[in-house]
Amino acid sequence: MSDKTIVVVGGTSGIGVEIAKDCIARGDRVVITGRDQARTEEIAASLGPAASGVALDISEPRTIAGQLASIGPVNGLVLAAIERDQNTIRDYDIERAIRLVTLKLVGYTETVHALLDRLDPSVDTGIVLFGGRAKDLPYPGSTTVSSINGGVMGLLNTLALELAPIRVNALHPGIIGDSPFWANKPEGVLDAYESRTPGGKLATMADVVDATQFLLRNRGVSAVNLYVDRGWAIT
Repeated sequence: MSDKTIVVVGGTSGIGVEIAKDCIARGDRVVITGRDQARTEEIAASLGPAASGVALDISEPRTIAGQLASIGPVNGLVLAAIERDQNTIRDYDIERAIRLVTLKLVGYTETVHALLDRLDPSVDTGIVLFGGRAKDLPYPGSTTVSSINGGVMGLLNTLALELAPIRVNALHPGIIGDSPFWANKPEGVLDAYESRTPGGKLATMADVVDATQFLLRNRGVSAVNLYVDRGWAIT
């Protein structure tokens, strides 16, 4: 086992839990977070003795510091907590929009702030923020998601500048074909997306995990926005 501890916010399902598994396979200790304490602890236990779980809802930023108080020294932080949204202008849901803006822009920032005294101030320490391709590939109802993922780019720049030598990068996944959200779509839904991807295949969770580890660990990479979509945007 390495001497590194990686915190994965949103690490109880989907891509987040896959990142946690990969960190453990590399020999790291992992702290995963999820909104429900019992479920988070159950999932952490299933990952083995190198994992522990902490309840955290980053849409409630005033609670973040207290919820993270038990965590010790940190060598890497992955902010993978996201929520899906379909919020059109004609039927605009203000409360839903405020929750999502708070979750990503305030919640991500406060999580970094709350852990800053335990983040090793070294170029070996990486922070990865999750944005998304909706920032520049919008769809009907994506106003909030497109806006906050664009905001992640601005957040990335300020954090990379202020926190150096700690490295801060952002990962922007496209449609991830085998993720729980997309894999459970009715048959045929993904066909149109696959046909637009050079090579005819969508990116996978393994692709996202690999990209996350690159941003987390490569000492020469900071302030980078990395797209994982298998070139979908160029067609």
